[in-house]
Amino acid sequence: MIENTASTSALKRENSLPPELGMVGLGRMGANLVRRLVRGGGRSVVFDTDPAVAAALADELGSGVRPASTLAELVAALPTPRAIWVMVPASVAGAVVAEIADLIDPGDVIIDGGNTDWREDGPRGAALAERNISLLDVGTSGGVWGLERGYCMMVGGAEEAVLQLRPVFDILSPPADSVERTPGRDGDLTQAEQGWLHCGPTGSGHFVKMVHNGIEYGLMGAYAEGLNLLGHTAPYGFDVDIPAVTELWRRGSVVGSWLLDLTAAAFVADPTLDGFTGVVSDSGEGRWSLEAAVDLGVPAPVLASALFSRFSSRGEETMANKVLSAMRNEFGGHVESSAP
Repeated sequence: MIENTASTSALKRENSLPPELGMVGLGRMGANLVRRLVRGGGRSVVFDTDPAVAAALADELGSGVRPASTLAELVAALPTPRAIWVMVPASVAGAVVAEIADLIDPGDVIIDGGNTDWREDGPRGAALAERNISLLDVGTSGGVWGLERGYCMMVGGAEEAVLQLRPVFDILSPPADSVERTPGRDGDLTQAEQGWLHCGPTGSGHFVKMVHNGIEYGLMGAYAEGLNLLGHTAPYGFDVDIPAVTELWRRGSVVGSWLLDLTAAAFVADPTLDGFTGVVSDSGEGRWSLEAAVDLGVPAPVLASALFSRFSSRGEETMANKVLSAMRNEFGGHVESSAP
């Protein structure tokens, strides 16, 4: 695992020029990663399946960004050794990485910054290593706010490739003073305190990000269940102002968090949340986290409950509830009712 003791000569070599990065995929995350890189003094060659998106980003950011109409054009425009960040849906990441690998040279690096299944990284990285191409799996957290706040990055892969990309990670990550230092830590800042971490070999970055997202499911589920409970207290004679409670809990409460900040902001924009249907998607990481928990024999009941709650939100328990009603009617003559 890399600490801040990387050789001076390596750091001087990597920092001698502004970092230049190829970015493939210019959705909300990819485009904002480029914006933050350019704000920090870096440069980028960008590609998207919609050429107009790449051209618009280049127009917005000026000389720091060059659009490419094809992947081959992007590869040709980058200095060697190249570093190309792939920010596309997990379902197509493997195909995009393979296409790029056929265009680049030994010594180049491909970064998969999406939420790819970590189990795909090992075989993919090994195949690329045979061609002397490095694959870094970089779990990237920050969402739409990462442009301003910086991105928390969980990095897996070979140390040499990580060092090559260190100037990029340093720009994209949050500044060290964005949070107060943990009491008891002193001396030089560790790598984690600078907003990114080399978690280990290929696959480890995506694994850590997968667990991160599983925890996110649990945290969101706990807030949602608690606020829902507050909304059902009329029989007790209470009329709890839920938006006000979310604002209150931001101040001094042990359940305060950035997620709660965002929840309070959502209630300001839509106090009754009428603009939402309550159908909650899952992007895969919660499922994979549970699969790993089962495989390792590690209990994860909160993560499991949060994932299954999302399934319920999509109506996947309708038949189960009908069966329950039918059984109650059969054994006790109980008629369906909305009453408790």
